[in-house]
Amino acid sequence: MNHDGAPVGTVVTADSSVSTDPTTLPETAGETSADQPWPLHVLSEKLKAHIERAPAAWVEGQVIELNKRGSMCFVTLRDVDAEISLSLTVWGTVLDRLTMPLERGSRVVARLKADFWVKTGRLSMQAWDIRPVGLGDLLARIERLRQALSAEGLFASHRKRALPALPHRIGLITGRDSDAEKDVLKNARLRWPAVEFEIREVAVQGVNAVSQIRSALLELDHMPEVDVIIIARGGGSLEDLLAFSNEDLVRAVSAATTPIVSAIGHEADHPLLDDVADLRASTPTDAAKRVVPDVSEELQRIRQARAQLSRCVDQLMSRETERLAHLRSRPVLAQPSGMVSVRHDDLVRLRDRSTMAIEGAVAREADRVSHLRAHVRSLSPQNTLDRGYAVVQNEEGDVVRTPDQAPLDSLLAIRVAGGRISARSETSKKPIIESPTSEDQK
Repeated sequence: MNHDGAPVGTVVTADSSVSTDPTTLPETAGETSADQPWPLHVLSEKLKAHIERAPAAWVEGQVIELNKRGSMCFVTLRDVDAEISLSLTVWGTVLDRLTMPLERGSRVVARLKADFWVKTGRLSMQAWDIRPVGLGDLLARIERLRQALSAEGLFASHRKRALPALPHRIGLITGRDSDAEKDVLKNARLRWPAVEFEIREVAVQGVNAVSQIRSALLELDHMPEVDVIIIARGGGSLEDLLAFSNEDLVRAVSAATTPIVSAIGHEADHPLLDDVADLRASTPTDAAKRVVPDVSEELQRIRQARAQLSRCVDQLMSRETERLAHLRSRPVLAQPSGMVSVRHDDLVRLRDRSTMAIEGAVAREADRVSHLRAHVRSLSPQNTLDRGYAVVQNEEGDVVRTPDQAPLDSLLAIRVAGGRISARSETSKKPIIESPTSEDQK
C-alpha cells in the first residue's frame, strides 16, 4: 500500500480509479523503500533468477544422515575438517548411477546446484551427481599433495632439527586415554624415570582432529620448557589417519620451532606428517625409545668412558715415565757437572790466553815508551847542558846569540847543567877559539 491507501504497483487517477502499472516498481532491491516495496512474488522470482545463475560446484564431505523416500533421498553431508553440514536432495536417477549403495559414513564428492522454491521460499541443494571417494582416490590425492609440498621444500633434510640429547620436558599430543599415550609414557619413564611430560589430549580422527591438533601444537611450541613434541596415534584405516595428511596441519608442523616427532599408526602407515616431522618413529613405543636415552645404557657408557679414561691416563703416565727415564739417561743429565767442567776449562784457557796477550801488549808498549823517553831525553835542552853547553840570557831574559846582544858591562845570566851563573859582559868582537882538549876529541 502507498501513502494514499492504494496497493503498490497501481496508479491513482484523477477520478480516484486504481490501475496496476508494473513499470512503477523499483528495479533493484536497493531502490525499494517503505513507500515503494516489492510484492513478495517479485522478491522470490528475483531470488530464484539470481540463484539459478550460480554455477554448480563439486564439494567433498561425509554422509552422516541418509533418508530415502520413494524415488528421492535426503542426505546430510558434513565437512571432513570442520563442524559444518549441509542437507542435499538426491534424485533416484542419480542414485541409480552409483556402482555401490550410498551408506552412512561414506566419503563422497557431489556436484551441487542450489534451487529456490518460489511458492514456499525454500532453498535446497540438488545433487546432480554423486561419487564415492575410494581408497585409490584418497591415496592419489595425498600423493599429489605430497609432491606439491615436497616441491616447496617442506620435506628437505636441511629443515630437520636435531632432537635434544636429554629432554627435560616432552610435549605429547595424543588421543584421550589412548593406548598410544600409555605406550609413550610407560616406555619413556622406564628408560629415563626423571623425564616430565606436557600432555594434550585431542581428537585424533574426525572433523575436529585437525583444529585440535593444530591448537595443541601451537600451545606446546610456545612453551619454552618443552624441548621436543611427540604427535602419537595408534593404527587405523586410511580414513582414520587422514587428519595427519591435512595440508594445514603439515604446514603448522613445518613452521614450528620445537623439534617434532611423528609416531602415527604402524610401520606401514605413512601420512604426510611423517615427511615434515623432524623425526619419524614407526610406533609410539619407538618414539619413546628414540626421544629419551636409556638410563642403564647411559650408566654403562659412563662406566666404559671412565674405564677408557683410566686406561688413557695409565698409558700417558707410562709414556711420560719412559720419556723421563730416557732423558735422565742422557750424559747431560746423568753428569750435569761435566758440562760445567768443560766450560770451566774453556774459561781458564781463554783467561790465560787473554792474560798472556795483555802482558805481551803491555811489555811491547813499555818498551816503546822507554824508547820514546830515551829519544825525548836525547833531545832535551838539559841533555845539551850536560854536555857542557850553556845558555846565556840578558837582563830581559832573551837568549844571547850574538855579541851585539851583550854590550859592555851588561848583566848576563848563564844557565849551565848545574844551575845559574851571573856575569858581566866584556865586549870583544873577535871570536874566542879554544883548542880542543883530549877529552873533547874523545
